[in-house]
Amino acid sequence: MGLGNLEYYLIIVNAVGFVLFALSTRLAPGRAKRLLGGFLMVLAVLGASAGILLAMLLFDRKAVKENMMSRVFVICALAIQIVAYLMINGQPKRTLTFAFFAYLAAHRPLLIYLAVINVITLIAYGIDKRNAVKDRRRIPIVTLLALAFAGGSVGALAGMYLFRHKTQKDYFSVGVPLILLAQVVVLFYVMNYL
Repeated sequence: MGLGNLEYYLIIVNAVGFVLFALSTRLAPGRAKRLLGGFLMVLAVLGASAGILLAMLLFDRKAVKENMMSRVFVICALAIQIVAYLMINGQPKRTLTFAFFAYLAAHRPLLIYLAVINVITLIAYGIDKRNAVKDRRRIPIVTLLALAFAGGSVGALAGMYLFRHKTQKDYFSVGVPLILLAQVVVLFYVMNYL
């Protein structure tokens, strides 16, 4: 089976995303870099997230506050795009369903895992808030976001608003709901296509 138009498009847009991100790492901070960063996020939405993520891993490995939102955005976009691609090229095993709770109830190990990771995430956000108030050593941002990516996005959202913690940071206030959306899309795919 040969490559179709979609595959050629994805190859080209990811190559462009890769090259532009690599070039953006060489630019000094300023208006041009911000403009290129905005263009890269548009490209990520249009399908270039794999190329951009690869360039991030090769040329800009250091995760800092300034680049955290773009990393969360690109990873979530990539997860959603992979699922969309698989759905376009696959067949649902039955009529499509949105019965998430019924699916989780039928798959108890997954339900238990999600319950445990969300409780752990909620506790981590609470500990980090307490440490922030008492001026103690904090839990790294990458760890808090990794817990959300690992399935604890509901616990992260609950911790953010229950403890009034990290709600002013876009990589949390926008990033965690985006992570949750990506997880819902992946779960929808698993429920209906696998």
